[in-house]
This record gives sequence, structure tokens and C-alpha cells, in this order.
Amino acid sequence: MTALTLSRAKTRRHTVLPGFGLTMGFTLFYLSLIVLLPLVALIVRPWELGFDGFWKAVSAPPVWASLKLSFGTALIAAAVNAVFGLLLAWVLVRYRFPGRRLLDAAIDLPFALPTAVAGIAFATLYAPKAGWLGEPLKDWFGLTVAFTPAGIVIALIFIGLPFVVRSVQPVLEDLERDQEEAAATLGAKSYQTFFRVIMPALLPAWLTGFALAFARGVGEYGSVIFIAGNRPLFSEIAPLKIIQKLEAYDYAGASAIGVAMLGGSFAILLTINIVQRWMARR
Repeated sequence: MTALTLSRAKTRRHTVLPGFGLTMGFTLFYLSLIVLLPLVALIVRPWELGFDGFWKAVSAPPVWASLKLSFGTALIAAAVNAVFGLLLAWVLVRYRFPGRRLLDAAIDLPFALPTAVAGIAFATLYAPKAGWLGEPLKDWFGLTVAFTPAGIVIALIFIGLPFVVRSVQPVLEDLERDQEEAAATLGAKSYQTFFRVIMPALLPAWLTGFALAFARGVGEYGSVIFIAGNRPLFSEIAPLKIIQKLEAYDYAGASAIGVAMLGGSFAILLTINIVQRWMARR
């Protein structure tokens, strides 16, 4: 028996999981059952309306306005979280202070808190009348947050922040300090070290956190519905339009909006993925 055969036999004996064929077959079956099959059903259903019916369902003014609102607010919230999530992860990793562990645990609250509870809390907090923050903002600055797109952005920032922090934090913890010290020794300033040494290493994880926060924000319903106000052509989100279509038994119309959201999200996430690979090659 050759050394190569012995090596392969040894590898097979020490394999933890079953063989490639069985493992791959189960993976494809599970992926098809849980992910691909529902997506295919979603894509196929609206085409019973025909292309003209599909376009009419998606391009109706209330639906088009809700799609723009959902994608626009999700992008704004994800961009805000990308900045402040990075800063928060940096503070948690690089500094030691009283209450650090408590703050670190609090980051995960949006994961555990029911979204409807978060929505009610934000609507109460930012209500223009009797709201702890809403009333002062209205009286002193003339700003109305609740029942406007601004309220939607705040709710999406809340539910999307943990995605950025938890994506960046492990990479930042594993980042070696040697390169930073070498850059400082060579005369680099703090901002040069950050943007030329630290940020390139963090960029893939940072973009992943941004993408996750955006994807969660586009389809968010529970935390937004109470603070949005649900005014057509102003603060009505796309998931609410889907619910309205389903309540009217217009399943094809609801699926058409879902396909539009799926296509838009896929295009943006694909762009982010391409940017990640481009940055990795550089």
C-alpha cells in the first residue's frame, strides 16, 4: 500500500462528519427545503398576473412610495450604524472602564427584545405629545420624530446596531498591535495608522455588518409599525403593504411586492459582496 493510500485512509478514519457525498446531499436538501423552495414559490406566484399586472402592482404610487421608504430608511440606518457601531466596538475592545461588561451585554438587547415592544417604546418616547423626548423636540426645536420617516430610521438604527458591533468586534479583538506600533515607529500619525493599517483589516467585517443591518432593516415590521404612523405616500413601509394585500386575499399582489423587495435587496447585497472581494484582492 502506497504512502498516498495510507494517508487517505488515515484521513477517512479521522473524519468527524460523514463522507462528502452524504454531507453535501443533506446540505443541498436542507437548503432547497428551507431557502430555495420558498423563494421559488415567491417568485413564481406573482407571474399569474402577467408582466403588465406585475408591473402595475409594483409601480402603483402607494406601493412605489413604500418601497422607496423601506429601502431609503434601511440604507440611512445601516450607514449610521456602520459609523457608530464601529466606534462602539472600538471602545469595547480597546478600553477598560466600569460598566464595560454591562454595556457589552446591552448590545444584544435588540436581538432578545420583541420587536413590537421596541416599537411601542419608541412611539411612547418620541410621541409629539407627552413623549419624554418627543414633546421637548417638538416644543424647543419644532421637530416631530414619531409617525414620520425619521422615527422609522431611529427604530431601524436600534435593531441594526448589534449586527455591526458583533461583526467588527471579534476581528478587532484578534487584530495584532505589532503593525500599529510599527506604523507609529515609522512616523505615521494616528489617523494614518487607522485608515491605512487598521481599517483595511476591518473592512470585510465592517461591510458584512453594514449588509446585515441593511437586510434586517428592509424587512423590519414589528419595531417600525408603531412609530411609522402608516400614512400612505409618506410613512407607510413596504411590509405593511404586503400585509394589506394579504388581508385583501390578493396573494399575487403581495408576492409581487415581495419579489420587488427581494430583487432590490439582492442587488444591493451583491454590490456589497463585489466590493468586499475587490478590497480583499487589493
